[in-house]
Amino acid sequence: MNNLNDLMPKALWRNFESLTKIPRPSKHEAKAVEFAIDFAKKHNLAYKTDIVGNVVIIKPATKGNENKPTVVLQAHLDMVPQKNSATVHNFEKDPIQTFIDGDWVKAKGTTLGADNGIGVAAALAVLESTDIEHGPLEVLLTIDEETGMTGALNLKADMLKGSILINLDSEDEGELCIGCAGGINTSATFTYKPEPVPANSKAFKIDLTGLKGGHSGVDIHLGRGNANKIMNRFLWKSARDFGLRISSIEGGNLRNAIPRESFVSVIIPAANEQAFSAFVNEFAKTIRYELSLVEPDFAFNAIADTLPKTLIENNIQIKLLNAIYAVPNGVIRMISDLPEVVETSTNLAIVKSGENSIEIKCLLRSSVDSAKYDLANAMTSVFELAGAAVVHEGAYPGWKPNNDSPVLKTMKKVYSEKFGNEPIVNVIHAGLECGIIGDAYKGMDMISFGPTIKHPHSPDEKVHIPSVAKFWDYLVEVLKAVK
Repeated sequence: MNNLNDLMPKALWRNFESLTKIPRPSKHEAKAVEFAIDFAKKHNLAYKTDIVGNVVIIKPATKGNENKPTVVLQAHLDMVPQKNSATVHNFEKDPIQTFIDGDWVKAKGTTLGADNGIGVAAALAVLESTDIEHGPLEVLLTIDEETGMTGALNLKADMLKGSILINLDSEDEGELCIGCAGGINTSATFTYKPEPVPANSKAFKIDLTGLKGGHSGVDIHLGRGNANKIMNRFLWKSARDFGLRISSIEGGNLRNAIPRESFVSVIIPAANEQAFSAFVNEFAKTIRYELSLVEPDFAFNAIADTLPKTLIENNIQIKLLNAIYAVPNGVIRMISDLPEVVETSTNLAIVKSGENSIEIKCLLRSSVDSAKYDLANAMTSVFELAGAAVVHEGAYPGWKPNNDSPVLKTMKKVYSEKFGNEPIVNVIHAGLECGIIGDAYKGMDMISFGPTIKHPHSPDEKVHIPSVAKFWDYLVEVLKAVK
């Protein structure tokens, strides 16, 4: 079987299949918004939109449940556009190519979009259902969750009437999420004057590929390689030992994805070619040894190339490589009373040169706002010492846990009665929209759950088919039980 429409529950998988055919990378969700509006019209449901593109679809309570509180089912329409370098795919035009591999649904060489397409598909399946018992419902579908939380940040206080929000964007079946980290974007920019290529130079293209990457919140504690950090380590040493000069550099492409690849155009003095080539092999061997368990597919190559036209100014190159070497990356601190959960981290996500500048982009996360801003100050100090201009923007709050949440108590009871064991209650290091929505709707009771999705934000993303069925059955029972 390789047809998603044959999977159960049929309505959910049919809706997800439809979403995979709609290009919807972050900041390009117009077709997905149109799809949601057309869905509401097709099923004769009231809907409204706002200026940024959020959609709310409204469904009345089923008979006898009119006096129940209004529940908001919430998910985001956008997906993370990541692909393997060998995969030909335009996320703004091409559908996702899905396939079934045993108990998993995957995509061919790209992200799958189960984050958060499964949540969207489940909400739509509830809306079109005729046999699910529920109180008044609002389905909130936001835009641009993955790159800026734009939809949630611009949500007005008159869009929703609900007092309970169930976010469908978690990624471990059997877990109920009641809190998450906040975040802030950090950008550092170096400007330079291009310099000519010296005579008697040899050019190389340095390719670093094969890393797993992954979600910069969910996977940050797994010890995976960061392509920008690894490449910088090589460049720093090669610049000092072999006179390496950089013409261009491009590593990573999304703030919320651990960078998987880096590509650099360099030159070295021709006299150093033999020693340099030996170091390339030595360096690759070293990294394979260090990361052998977590990055078995790591690949590192130096390929002879034509000479570039210009080089990055040497003084700026020195400052750039020193700053990237020194700047924090990865897990900074774990939560003291939840030592298995990351409190604060940073992802050195993008390093990219242009004609006269180099941009470094990072995503900082923390469940403690003061720690988030302290980390931002640390990033500023490193980059400013190196002479870069630093900007922090797009800050969003974390979601503070409420262990006394009425919906939490209801959902724990339903899970225990239906499945015979207690769900895990936790907070996560990823960013969810709940904290932002909670700022606009004070006192709203919120919780998040979902099926099992592995390796989101990478081409290895996959969703566990049996967990989707369990997630759906649980959602149906929760809607019935909420009072």
